[in-house]
Amino acid sequence: MNVDLVIPNRLPIMTLPETVFFPQAMLPLHIFEDRYRKMLKDVLSNHRMFAVSALDEKQRKTLDLFEPPCQVATVGIIRACRKNDDGTANLVMQGLCRIKVEGIVHEAPYRFAQIQPLASASKMSSTDLLRLKGRLLRCIGVKRRLGSMVSKDVLTFLKSIDEPEVVVDLAAFSLCEDTRFKQRLLETLDTGSRLELY
Repeated sequence: MNVDLVIPNRLPIMTLPETVFFPQAMLPLHIFEDRYRKMLKDVLSNHRMFAVSALDEKQRKTLDLFEPPCQVATVGIIRACRKNDDGTANLVMQGLCRIKVEGIVHEAPYRFAQIQPLASASKMSSTDLLRLKGRLLRCIGVKRRLGSMVSKDVLTFLKSIDEPEVVVDLAAFSLCEDTRFKQRLLETLDTGSRLELY
């Protein structure tokens, strides 16, 4: 994350089903709903940031809440945006950092959340983290050889990254198909534990 970038404590939040966004990941979005068009206009004229959260299915079913966000989500910044003639827009978000959604401030004209940035840490040594990174990359390589849809380019890209935390986050975002497990990985703040879990 850019150390000069300040994450506001209140940000617009978009809740999406089956989508778990991670720091450093690039997320393409198609904006078409009126509330999100308004949000995009405001965000582009300001800091270009908003939060993206997975939909908390458990709360939605048990408490009958409207689009409840998972408590841990990711703030992203708009890196590219193209507005279409019909008023919709296509954009690319880059994940900046994990956040805790502390509450919804208001719903109209779009949802705003009170947030708290969450920092990753690890009790493991850098040597152990690099060992786990190597193990994860070998597992992905085996999965690829066994016929999964992991492309050689993705594996080559992941191998080129030095930081174990970035590798596990990008691998989880790009390769993990189970949304609930992805959310669990996002919520695991200890980098070593995240690597071991994945």
